[in-house]
Parts: sequence; structure tokens; C-alpha cells
Amino acid sequence: MKDITTIVTDLCRGAKAASRELAALDTAAKDAIIADFAALLVSEKDALLAANELDLAAADENGVPKVMLDRLKLTDARIEGIADACLAVCHLPDPCGEGERFKRPNGLEISAVRVPMGVVAMIYEARPNVTADAATLCIKSGNACVLRGGKEALHTNRAIVTLLHSALEKNGVSTGAVAFIDDPTREGTAALMNMRGLVDVLIPRGGKGLIRFVVKNAHIPVIETGAGNCHLYVDEGADLNMALAVTVNAKMQRPSVCNAIETLLVHEKEAAAFLPLLRNATEGKLILRGCARCCEILPEIETASETDYETEYNDYILACRVVDSIDEAIAHINRYNTGHSEAIMTRSLKSASRFKAEVDAAAVYVNASTRFTDGGEFGFGAEIGISTQKLHARGPMGLKALTTVKYLIEGDGQVRS
Repeated sequence: MKDITTIVTDLCRGAKAASRELAALDTAAKDAIIADFAALLVSEKDALLAANELDLAAADENGVPKVMLDRLKLTDARIEGIADACLAVCHLPDPCGEGERFKRPNGLEISAVRVPMGVVAMIYEARPNVTADAATLCIKSGNACVLRGGKEALHTNRAIVTLLHSALEKNGVSTGAVAFIDDPTREGTAALMNMRGLVDVLIPRGGKGLIRFVVKNAHIPVIETGAGNCHLYVDEGADLNMALAVTVNAKMQRPSVCNAIETLLVHEKEAAAFLPLLRNATEGKLILRGCARCCEILPEIETASETDYETEYNDYILACRVVDSIDEAIAHINRYNTGHSEAIMTRSLKSASRFKAEVDAAAVYVNASTRFTDGGEFGFGAEIGISTQKLHARGPMGLKALTTVKYLIEGDGQVRS
């Protein structure tokens, strides 16, 4: 029997070969693969749901928190949503071949055109929709992909990849274009992180621990994504009813995702009115942990520690702090945030301008929920991840983020003097 390193090497070699097939396809051919896959998701949803039930049962037996089970669970509506996201990618412009052309004084004509990266690898955790999103975006942008999902979604991911392979085969493309590492152990992860020369870029998508492990140990280029210690600041004079609605949405609609807020900051002049509003709106559903000034207003809540302000809970827990000014709010955010998504609720154009200019994050919101930091919501059809770094790609990563630039130079015998 082959060891895991040999298995991963073979998969990556197959992906490398398939990447050349994909790079040669025109837009219509790539769209046909994606459309066939979307149709299979709907027609084979019973098989997907059955596979997902196996994963849910195993996760429940292993004590996975219920709020995290929600990330794993598929329903008819969620499968249809995944299929719709795939079709949305079909309708987006193909980034490959985009570019600019210019001419130098010596007569050289230079074109800078977008081309696929080649082989994109992903290591991710319990959300099976990532398998479909990543493969669809890679196919449309002309890349092969190597996917290593978490053990919690193993059966579901296998079923999704089977449908992807069917769509590829129907359109005469090697199934190596979507490689799946059917081994969720750390050994499989370690092998993938060492595929220099076969994998062009590696994207970890999951919790802080996974991302830190990959960044520290990978021997191939990595795009950091995902960790979301996000904040919402209620400014002096803000519309408190609007602020309440946005806060509840940003925290409670789906607390297990990376664009949910983890800390609420409230200006001292609004805290006495706003914090009771929040408590009453979420009583029995949300655990509040606050600074000493928060606890004076709401004596029944838990006292927040330094660790609370550093934590991405992914749960119905919210750290709170009363601040004296927007300066203090911005300083707090820039100290504790992970560069993901930050929001301000304000009526002040000056405050809004300062917040947008001074907060260091991939997505900065004024009077809107952080839950919109998402490739689909940004009009990208889907996303392969939300980059929190500053090189190459930042924020939700769609098709263009999966391409690089190639320079094409045409001359007439020019030599450099």
C-alpha cells in the first residue's frame, strides 16, 4: 500500500498535468463543466444529504458543538444555494486573457495578461460548501485544485468530489483537475505543504490554529485567510435602533462564521441606553462579557478578561467594552483585530471617514453588518477564502485573485544596448 506522501505526490502530479488542460480551455468549455456540476448537485441531492447525515452523526457523537454542526449541515435549500453559486460563477467574466497593452520607445509591444496560477491547494475544515466553491472558482479561472477537507465533512466532501469528477469526465477533462486528499490526518496535511514545484499556492481556510500551523510549516507560497476577530463600534449619536438590528445580525445570524462580530464597542454617551437594548433583544440567547463600565450598566453579565478581547468565539458569546471616543475604539480594533471585517454605526461623516481611513482591515463597514464579507455577497459568485493578508489578494477572493500576470513581448529584432 502506498504511504500518504506518495499518494499526495501522485495527486499533485495529476493536478499539474490537468492544469495545462484547463489553461487551454476557452470560457464556454469551462462554463459547461461548472453548469453540469451545478445540475448534478441538484439531481443527486439525496445522495449528498445521505452522506452529510453520516458526517453529522459522527460529529455529534464526537462532541462537536451544535453551533459548529450548523457549518457542517446540508439541507435542500443549502444544496440549491451551492448550485446557484456555481451558476453565478458561469455568468461572471473570465479573468483569463484580461490585460493591458503598451508600446515602448524602442518599438517593443508589451502585453500584461492574466493567466491561471496553475495548481491551487486548499486545506480547510468543516464546511462542505467550500469544496464546491473552491473547485468551481478554480475551474473558471483555469486552475487545477488539490483539496484537503476536514475529517468532520469527509463523507460529504467525497460525494461532492464524485459529482465534480462526473462533470469533468462528461466534458473530456481529466479528473486530476480536482484532486481530493481522502486522508484528513496531519500526515496528509504535512505532505501537501511540502509539494513545492507541484503546487503553486496553498490556501488554508479555517480556525486560527489551522492557519497558524500552515503558515509556520508550509514550504510553498501561502495566502492567509479567515480568522475573524471582528468588531462593531457604536459611535456617539448613532441611530440606536439601526445599531441594534445590525449588531444582532452581525453576531447572531450565524455566529460560527468568520465574518460574525466577536466584540462590541460602545461610546460612553450611548452605552447606558444601548447595552440594555441589546440585552433585552438577545436575553437567553447571547452571553455578554463586559468591561467594568459595562458591568455597572448590566450587573448580571460576566466580566470580560483580556483573553475575551483576543478571542474568536464562533459562538453565542460577545465581548463588550465602553470607550470614551472614536480614537479609543480605533486603537482597540487595531490592537486586537485579525484584519478581517470591522464596522461602525454612526451619523457622523467625520467619524465614518476616520474609521474607513484608520482601521486596518480587509473590509470596513459604515452602518452595515460585517456578515456581508462574502464572495457571493460581493458579486463574485463564490469565494475561495477571505484573505487577511496584504500581498496579492485581500478580502473575499474571487476569480481574479486566482490569476497571475504574464508579460508577452513582441519585437522586430530589437537588442538591448
